[in-house]
Amino acid sequence: MGMDLTTAAAPARPGAADEPPAVELRGLTKTFRRAGQPPVQAVRGIDLTVPQGQVVALLGPNGAGKTTTLDVVLGLTEPTGGSARVLGQRPRAAVDAGRVSAVLQSGGLLRDLSVRETVQVIASTFERPRPVDEVIEQAGLSDLAGRKVGKCSGGEQQRLRFALALLPDPDLLVLDEPTAGMDVAARRAFWATMHADADAGRTVIFATHYLEEADAFAERIVMVAGAGSSPTAPPSRSAPARAAARSRPTCRETRPMSYAGCGRSTTSPTCRCRATG
Repeated sequence: MGMDLTTAAAPARPGAADEPPAVELRGLTKTFRRAGQPPVQAVRGIDLTVPQGQVVALLGPNGAGKTTTLDVVLGLTEPTGGSARVLGQRPRAAVDAGRVSAVLQSGGLLRDLSVRETVQVIASTFERPRPVDEVIEQAGLSDLAGRKVGKCSGGEQQRLRFALALLPDPDLLVLDEPTAGMDVAARRAFWATMHADADAGRTVIFATHYLEEADAFAERIVMVAGAGSSPTAPPSRSAPARAAARSRPTCRETRPMSYAGCGRSTTSPTCRCRATG
């Protein structure tokens, strides 16, 4: 499994030039090794700079290396080669300082606690957390505050993870497949909140394998694909998506490609990004 990136710049918010990038990856590689098995290169030679204040999508099929890249940004794994800086610091230091939060795909919730109790417990672990009611409201959970986590749907639990991620008021929010399990209305509300956060100065980086989601909600798309892809024809884009687009890249589809190496194999259309006006 390999990883190649083609990026297109999007305008950074005013003042961002005077600040360190939210994320800076240089020659980043990650190889997994197991005894008796050939090494698996999950990430290969990534160079990526994300200014503060952008909403950036990592787009690619399952197994392309998106989650591994985010794990490096979050300090959950060390790169095999290259370097990673987050807000001018080592990733783990930025996380420990409360400047980075994440919404992951699963885990981290106790089924027997209510939504409010869960937020209260996690808030108690931070020195200066945001008010519990404030993050519950921002995540759209006010009507569900008394419900047990085990009684919440998958989308509601994902919104709870979002509320927990907001508690330290981070500068960078990292999301791995954040809208999994959400219906269309919840997905739209979720991304409206994300853009409000970004407009206030928060950087949002999210991984997805849905072209429509990346195209509709990201200011900038970074394509995560296997080696050997070749562009063919541009995909169709709906009028609402075109109207909502800012100065961000669109994508041209390439031939279907197979990805393997992490225990899963998928075949999915991929694309190579190009800048548009």
